[in-house]
Amino acid sequence: MIIIGDRFIPFEKIENIKTLEDIKQTSSNSTVCFSYDKEIMSYCFGNNVPYAVKITSLKEALYANALGAKYLLPCTDILEEVQKTAENYLFDSKVLALIEDENEIENLARKSIDGVIFQKVIK
Repeated sequence: MIIIGDRFIPFEKIENIKTLEDIKQTSSNSTVCFSYDKEIMSYCFGNNVPYAVKITSLKEALYANALGAKYLLPCTDILEEVQKTAENYLFDSKVLALIEDENEIENLARKSIDGVIFQKVIK
């Protein structure tokens, strides 16, 4: 299981963006994070920029994976559906659950979710 944001486990730098212009202000070795946006995803795909994308539907997950997302961050109500689809279609993208507390990790591991990311990392 991938765990991003725990202070005891080293993790990559995640930088929030809202526009394409924001990407220019990020560190070259970071992963950018944003809400679903086909234009930004296409740019990241074409320029080899690793990204995490917040998604609200299965269709968004399919597009994000097709456009090379490193991480999919689905809202809670579609988390398990996205994970099952990712496994069925052998997504390259990893499905991460957004969590507030480490006590959530065990339950998500039992549901075979690829990983978790603490909310504080992407705020």
